[in-house]
Amino acid sequence: MKVKYTAAWVGLTAAALVAATGCSSDPVRSTAQKAADVADSSEKVMAALTRATDRTEQLGSAEVKMSTTIGTGTPVAMDGTYSWGDGAAMDVEMDTAAAQLSGLQDDPTTRVKMVDGAYYYGIDPQASGPLEGKHWMRIDVAAVAGEAGADNIADNADPTSGLRYIGTSSDVRDLGEETVLGKKTTHYRGSVGAEAIKDSKFSAAEKKAALGALNAGGGKLTYDIWVDGKDLPVRMKQAGGGMTVTIEFRKFGATEPITAPPAADTGDLSEAVTEQRDKSLGQ
Repeated sequence: MKVKYTAAWVGLTAAALVAATGCSSDPVRSTAQKAADVADSSEKVMAALTRATDRTEQLGSAEVKMSTTIGTGTPVAMDGTYSWGDGAAMDVEMDTAAAQLSGLQDDPTTRVKMVDGAYYYGIDPQASGPLEGKHWMRIDVAAVAGEAGADNIADNADPTSGLRYIGTSSDVRDLGEETVLGKKTTHYRGSVGAEAIKDSKFSAAEKKAALGALNAGGGKLTYDIWVDGKDLPVRMKQAGGGMTVTIEFRKFGATEPITAPPAADTGDLSEAVTEQRDKSLGQ
């Protein structure tokens, strides 16, 4: 947490405590001590989150289980590998029906990769068209999300982004110990708004990506992070704008490299998806 956030937090807390300690035998000393305790607590919280961020960045990949809920729709579950050491990438299994891919895949689950700026969906070979005889469908991330959205996904599609963003929060709290996935963890919660991002030490690209995520989240995102005794996140949850994303980390590091499927076995629908997206946006 930046010094000015700590100072602001301490100042507000001290003002509130003055009113609450009118009957104290030494209210000034009591208020000062409590304000100091708040500052000490906030510094410990941010130190713990900084250690978790550093450890996670170093390890570079993890086996994860994810769930994304948008509005009241069916949660989309994903189970597989996330990599962020050399650019964001993933290789997961998704529920076919929830991902609305039943028209292209008969299996109840669908393998999905994101690598080198594109999504790859495992499909059944089609009888005609660009997917004739193909086992994979390729769509550029930009075709789905637009250029700005693609940049946002590239900079946010890793667990370290949530850790970095909560580090800009001025109201991050230690909610105590909880057992998650059989591990003893400490639960932290903080919310992030545009001003915190603008005043952060992020690079211009990181700020752009973060502000894009905030816009998608309705201007405010709330992060819950559970950190174990090894300074590693066990679970992370991001909520905002009617969407909730939960990631559980099963194992860090030592995962297989994520690569694109063979080009000869892949049909590219990026152009068609871009045209459909532009038409829906009236462009």
